[in-house]
Amino acid sequence: MGGCVFCGIVAGDVPAFRVADTPEGVAFLDTRPVFKGHLLVVPRTHLVSLADLPAGELPGYFGLVQRLAVAVEAGLGAGGTFVAMNNKVSQSVPHLHTHVVPRTKGDGLRGFFWPRTRYADDAEAGAYAERVAAALA
Repeated sequence: MGGCVFCGIVAGDVPAFRVADTPEGVAFLDTRPVFKGHLLVVPRTHLVSLADLPAGELPGYFGLVQRLAVAVEAGLGAGGTFVAMNNKVSQSVPHLHTHVVPRTKGDGLRGFFWPRTRYADDAEAGAYAERVAAALA
């Protein structure tokens, strides 16, 4: 869809630190992560909300989300993950996406307040993407 940054990432027209690129979806680092290694997982097709995802695509899409949650833990040494999705309200990009956020005990995340951080540079972001992608394999 014209103008959708996530569609641009899926198409390869917009740069992103990709972690996975499969028929079920594409995963890449969030540019404003809650914690470093925070991923966004999007379906390849432009859909706005979870209700728009065809029932037949649910197993593949959420299977990818599940595999990425495991990879974030393994690749980053996280104690767990926070997996979340906004539907329409609070969607900064109107394209269905699932957040996979690495968690550690005492990390300070409480409720739905998501403090944001930044990567020091592209090299640091690339290193985080590579670690999760390697754990996904």
